[in-house]
Amino acid sequence: MILKATAENVLREALRTGGDFAELFLEDRRSGAMSLVDGHVETASTVRRHGAGLRVYKGLNSVYVHTNDTSPSGLMASARKAADAVRGDAAIGDLHLTRALQRNIHYIREMPMDVAGARKAKLLRDCDLAAKAVSTEITQVRASLVHWDSDVVIANSDGLLTGDTRVYTRMYVNAVASKGGDSQSGREAPGAMMGFELFDRIDPCAAARTAAERAVTMLHADPCPAGRMPVVIDGGFGGVIFHEACGHSLEAAAVAFGNSEFAGKLGQQIAAPCVTAVDDGTVANAWGSLNIDDEGVPTTKLTLIENGVLKNYMVDRLNGRRMGVPSTGSGRRQDYTYAPTSRMRNTYIAAGQDDEAEIIASCPDGLYARSMGGGSVNPVTGEFNFAVDEGYLIRNGRIAAPVRGASLIGRGSEILMKIDRVGRNMTMAQGMCGASSGSVPVNVGQPMIRVTDITVGGR
Repeated sequence: MILKATAENVLREALRTGGDFAELFLEDRRSGAMSLVDGHVETASTVRRHGAGLRVYKGLNSVYVHTNDTSPSGLMASARKAADAVRGDAAIGDLHLTRALQRNIHYIREMPMDVAGARKAKLLRDCDLAAKAVSTEITQVRASLVHWDSDVVIANSDGLLTGDTRVYTRMYVNAVASKGGDSQSGREAPGAMMGFELFDRIDPCAAARTAAERAVTMLHADPCPAGRMPVVIDGGFGGVIFHEACGHSLEAAAVAFGNSEFAGKLGQQIAAPCVTAVDDGTVANAWGSLNIDDEGVPTTKLTLIENGVLKNYMVDRLNGRRMGVPSTGSGRRQDYTYAPTSRMRNTYIAAGQDDEAEIIASCPDGLYARSMGGGSVNPVTGEFNFAVDEGYLIRNGRIAAPVRGASLIGRGSEILMKIDRVGRNMTMAQGMCGASSGSVPVNVGQPMIRVTDITVGGR
């Protein structure tokens, strides 16, 4: 997308007024989407986004300029704008870029943009039929398919010139069950950093049936009782609690400014000894993985918490400057219109030693959260509130009646210390995480865990 000499000239111009670091990020992205409602294709679209972002540092201050004009003259104009916002001693040394070839661990067999629309529509129609076959109470099914492939080039004044190609594919199914004026919904949304071969790995119709079964189950569930009680949280999207209530507080974007309940606690016990948590960007074809981050740093497998002890934060380049530590390959952005910052990738509580059946049996009375929904968190205090999409009461160590309307309320630092069981089988689920650098693909995950007591909202 750019000649080496052009990139060098643009970076030199960006440093003209005294900046001490400059970075150029170029992106060419193609994306497609198709949605279906009750068996009929509602929308089908393709979009192309092309542009560049230019960032200049002066000490701990940063200037970011972006443009969709990636011609040499357009890039130079953006470089001048960035440089004009910086004031210092103009001292540009030699600037020569060296190409760095990155190892690709994400094999793609079938580019989604090359798949015929009729084939995509059939996949969605099959999902619609599979969901409706679950029950006559399924009154609506919405299914969609989204995918994008992105070529990026990253160059910076440290001499780095590198690039990457990212391909993502994901489907969504939302099923609504209704009876007597009451409605409940169920949702599934599997995805991966893969091409259309994703659907050789996962069964889209099985995902549709799961969504429909959840909707029907919750339609016939009683309201969840409120109060403090033990809670068993299942794997997969259950990991959203760690992601939101703890993960954001371990990002350098919060830690560097002291806006985290875990700031200054490296080496301290912040979780129960049975808890080990990881942020891993190196899992082949995983939804939250990358070969390199959006600052050109090779991605890493980072142990955040080991046996309850805080070991690492997730660090991007600029906040690493503030903290005096190197990047962990965690700098991410939605696209070229955003400056990167520290973000999670595939973040999970690692598998433990407890048998899942024993975890349930060890809980005489409480709540089993089989599937979690969305929520909110304050990273400064760690206080959170999360909806339970599919929940069941536990009575005498057995899963009993389904309940709906449950929510989990607490503080990240407290829930980490109250985990006393961690299962053996860790599973992941996909989501999109929003923050100051936009929305990025992330995996969340965990085995089944038990929290000794937590506030459950209900009625």
